Amino acid sequence: MSSNLSETIDRVLADETDVRRATDSHQAEFPYSRDQEAEVTRREFCNFLVLTSTTMFAGAAGFSAKAMYDAGVEKRFAPTPIEDSETLTPGSAMNFTYPGEEDTAILIRSRDGSYHAFGQKCTHLSCPVYYSKEHQRIECPCHEGGFSERTGEVLYGPPPRPLDKIEIEVHNGRVFATGREVRGNET
Repeated sequence: MSSNLSETIDRVLADETDVRRATDSHQAEFPYSRDQEAEVTRREFCNFLVLTSTTMFAGAAGFSAKAMYDAGVEKRFAPTPIEDSETLTPGSAMNFTYPGEEDTAILIRSRDGSYHAFGQKCTHLSCPVYYSKEHQRIECPCHEGGFSERTGEVLYGPPPRPLDKIEIEVHNGRVFATGREVRGNET
């Protein structure tokens, strides 16, 4: 029994010697020597691990707090005149952007002369919607969805919620976009 133990110890130590001998030629590529490797104690490693984990947790908590704060703040947009809106004839529509250049929207002047504005992205898969004069509704050509020209509510098709509403005001025949409301999350 003791001879087996001695042989095993000799074999393990011989393996360690063989490994050191085999990696000696590559040792110059590493910035620290094998002897320094042993200088990192378990306590130092655990301290590093705790410090790193705490830093990452604090960072994630900070980002979460910022996201929660931003979600609670109501976004206000500056009133913006919609260019050429005064030339829009009843029963027609035009595209514009609001509040940013990337946020496309559609302004509709119904046959009775009233104005309605909505975001131009379908709430199904974000395809651009268009105004159908013939059917007097907003249609999505991608998956055949339909929306009311007056309310933006879904009439048929796969869209799960109404179009985003653009709040507008009319002054002296000119239309101003004053806000944007994402709808469908009221429940």
